[in-house]
Amino acid sequence: MNQNGTGRHRWGTLLLSCLVLMGPLQPGPWTQASAVTLRQFIGCAVREFTFLARKPGCGGLHITTDACWGRCETWEKPVLEPPFIESHQRVCTYNQTRLLSVRLPNCSSGVDPAYTFPLALRCHCAVCAASSTECITAV
Repeated sequence: MNQNGTGRHRWGTLLLSCLVLMGPLQPGPWTQASAVTLRQFIGCAVREFTFLARKPGCGGLHITTDACWGRCETWEKPVLEPPFIESHQRVCTYNQTRLLSVRLPNCSSGVDPAYTFPLALRCHCAVCAASSTECITAV
């Protein structure tokens, strides 16, 4: 039986990750024990994240902040009625943030050097919100 007690079989569990609009996650130094723990982790957590902030007319600046990271339970199963599939798809995304700003270096005249980015305070598994996360809507 599954969690709702109906006895329905879940066809499979797919794990989706979200890409925060800031860019790719930079791996940190891992010990073997922490790598095993992360491979087994299901959920959403705040994690340190480094990215290259850029905008036209300015130089880039590496920024380290806190972002959301994790794997959330996702599943699909066939059903007999249209649309012929029932799905439960969640991604790890922001629950609470604070906006921070930095000044980018070497900006051309007339270009505002301010660059604003989110600092994750809390994260959770939720439906993908295109306002804060890059969502994959088709495969």
